Amino acid sequence: MSEKQAKILYLDGDLEVLEFGDYVPCAVSGRFIHLSQLKYWSVDRQEAYFSAIEAQQAENGVN
Repeated sequence: MSEKQAKILYLDGDLEVLEFGDYVPCAVSGRFIHLSQLKYWSVDRQEAYFSAIEAQQAENGVN
């Protein structure tokens, strides 16, 4: 069984699945984030982050 990347619209405190899939990539590390584990994202940049560390790195402009 292969996994498929989802397409997500990141909203304030919520998200909308535009195309169903199993994961999204972290914008900083590239690690796969299963949708059930997705907790960190940027509405302004429309990016997902694996953890608070990557979210802070993105906020600080560190990639």
